[in-house]
Amino acid sequence: MAQPAFAELVAEAAAAPVHGWDFSWLDGRATEERPPWGYARLVAARLAAASAALDVDTGGGEVLAEAPAPPPLLVATEAWPPNIAVARRTLRRVGATVVQVGPASGLPFRDASFDLVTSRHPVATEWTEIARVLRPGGAYLSQQIGPGTMRELSEAILGPLPPPTSRQPERAVAAARAAGLSVVRLEQATLRAVFHDVGAVVWFLRKVVWTAPGFDVDRHRPQLAALDRRIRAEGAFVAHARRFLIEAVRPA
Repeated sequence: MAQPAFAELVAEAAAAPVHGWDFSWLDGRATEERPPWGYARLVAARLAAASAALDVDTGGGEVLAEAPAPPPLLVATEAWPPNIAVARRTLRRVGATVVQVGPASGLPFRDASFDLVTSRHPVATEWTEIARVLRPGGAYLSQQIGPGTMRELSEAILGPLPPPTSRQPERAVAAARAAGLSVVRLEQATLRAVFHDVGAVVWFLRKVVWTAPGFDVDRHRPQLAALDRRIRAEGAFVAHARRFLIEAVRPA
């Protein structure tokens, strides 16, 4: 079946909601490999063994909502206003409290409040704050965006980019240790992402804003048109996402 016209695909994706961290809008239109460590399963197992847990940058609360056995105390923070209501609805089923915070405002909790802190794809990790709110023996478990993630897509929109200098796993390890934590696990993965139509590209760029900072459908229409032609000629556009898993423990 022939794809809809370029303008129709772009208009549909530009109008679709992007709140929360649910990617089901892309079903049948784009795919991305999952990291081998199974982050959601890891978090669910850790939550079942915790007494007090915190999820930082929870998005729409999608990962926590999968936990079959949440701890007695479960708290999540989120800074992006459109996600707050989504997270509160999503996390009601597991009894979690959602706290709205400001960007880089610190964690509004007492010292040594949690035996588990988690975060999937945090905007930035405030390692000193993580160390402060962890109880002795407590752990921070996080899946993070790796350097140069989705670079092929970024350059298709923005043009050639310099080598990545941020989100390096080695820097995360050094920062964790500087905050007094012991890093006990570090894994990395490169994952294939496939876009089957330009609408999927537009929706993804609107949602995952750090892929192409400043992306605007109208301003970047020539680049989108070039991507549309490429997808129609080759059948798909392929990029590569990079992730790393880090676990750090506060010494007992």
